[in-house]
Amino acid sequence: MASQFKLCSFKTCPWVQRAAIVLRAKNVAYDITYIDRDHRPDWFLAISPHSKVPVLQIGGKEALFESNAIAEYLEETAEPRLHPADPIARARNRAWTDYVTTFASAISNTAYANSEEEFATLAAKIAGPFAKLNEALEKRGNAGPYFNGPKLSLVDAAYAPFLQRYTFMDRLKPLGIIEKFPLLAAWRDALLAAPAVKASTVPNIEAVWQEGLILRK
Repeated sequence: MASQFKLCSFKTCPWVQRAAIVLRAKNVAYDITYIDRDHRPDWFLAISPHSKVPVLQIGGKEALFESNAIAEYLEETAEPRLHPADPIARARNRAWTDYVTTFASAISNTAYANSEEEFATLAAKIAGPFAKLNEALEKRGNAGPYFNGPKLSLVDAAYAPFLQRYTFMDRLKPLGIIEKFPLLAAWRDALLAAPAVKASTVPNIEAVWQEGLILRK
C-alpha cells in the first residue's frame, strides 16, 4: 500500500536527507522517488518552483517544497514534537537552523573546488562556521549528545547531512579542522550514529557521494 507521503529526491541531496531524518525521527512512513538531476521530468518541474529537491507530495494532491517548510509542516502535524517546548529555546533553535545555509556552503564549496589551490583556499573558510557552532554548543546549557540534550531535534536534522558530507570529504582528504572544535566533533559523532540519520539515505551513501563528486568535476 502506498504511503501518504512521497519524497522527491536526488540520491545524495543533503537537503532531502534533512526531510528524511525528520520523517524517520517521527516514525512517519514515506515513499521516495529519485529524480535524474540532468533530466528532471515535467511532473516534477510542475510541483517544484525552483526545480529543486526536496519536494514532499502529500496524499497525491498537495506538494511542499523547501526542506525547512517540510520540516516545520511535519513538526506541526506529527508526533513526537522535535522542537523544544520553551519559546525562547524554540526561537534559538530556529535561528541556528537558519544559519545552516552558511555552514553548508562552506563545506559544499570546498568539496566542489576545481583545483588544489581553490580547495585549500575554501577549506580554510570552514573553521569560521565551525567555531560559531562550537560556541553555540558551549552555550546550550545541556550535556548533549544532541543540540537540546538527549532528544533529536529539528536543528539536529538540519546539520546532520552537512556534518556527514564534511566527514566524507575529510576521509578523502584529511582536513584536520573539526578536531579543533571538540563539542562540534562530539555532536557530529552523535548525529551520525543516530538511527534516524543512519536510515535517512541510500545504503551506500558515501560511495554514491564520491561518485557524484567525480561526475561533477
